[in-house]
Amino acid sequence: MNRIYTEDVSVFYGDNQVLKNVSVSMENNTVTAFIGPSGCGKSTFLRLFNRMNDFIGSFHKTGLVSIDNTDIYKKDINVEDLRKKVGMVFQKPNPFPKTIYENVIYGLRLQNISDKKILDEAVETSLKRAAIWDEVKDKLTKSALELSGGQQQRLCIARTLAVKPTVILMDEPASALDPISTSKIEELIFELKKQYTIAIVTHNMQQAARVSDRTIFFYMGDMVEEGDTKMIFTNPKKELTQQYITGRFG
Repeated sequence: MNRIYTEDVSVFYGDNQVLKNVSVSMENNTVTAFIGPSGCGKSTFLRLFNRMNDFIGSFHKTGLVSIDNTDIYKKDINVEDLRKKVGMVFQKPNPFPKTIYENVIYGLRLQNISDKKILDEAVETSLKRAAIWDEVKDKLTKSALELSGGQQQRLCIARTLAVKPTVILMDEPASALDPISTSKIEELIFELKKQYTIAIVTHNMQQAARVSDRTIFFYMGDMVEEGDTKMIFTNPKKELTQQYITGRFG
């Protein structure tokens, strides 16, 4: 089943067109990587799925963006509910200046959930799923800002998981991290796809090849090629894709 589907999506900031007629589908429990040089439109495309582009005053789009067979740009869509369903992990870890515990349950507090048993369970489950429980279980009352960068990013993933999304968006989630932390995030992505549909923007070709099932290559607002990751990296159909993945530009 296609969890995410777009048809002829174009995006404009004012008169500037940044995406041109993009049609893709992303199935349940898969990881799709968006690759391409800076400014090609891949992060804009990612942010369509939780309507983060809405915060840009000049943004408008044409075409269909559907999640679980629902047009998420329909007038009656509750955008707050959408953002619970579609979690987002950013390039730089962004924990709040609160305890580790309060970071994880932040989204649940916004939903006015105050039952300690429910909150405690959510903290343990989310931190376990984010592969950081064993590192922080004795420090839940400590500030999240005391954690290392890699731990902070996994904490932010736990915070995303606590509100029970079905889709997770990741925008360069490991670009600010050291190689060991990056490896942990990649292992985590592999585990998370068993329960979630994941879309990831990455500049790192090796990372895209390692973590994704499908890869979409963007160039200057066009979706040049999309397909099985192994095929894209070993036998792409388009010359431009071949040039990009072999490092001839980027």
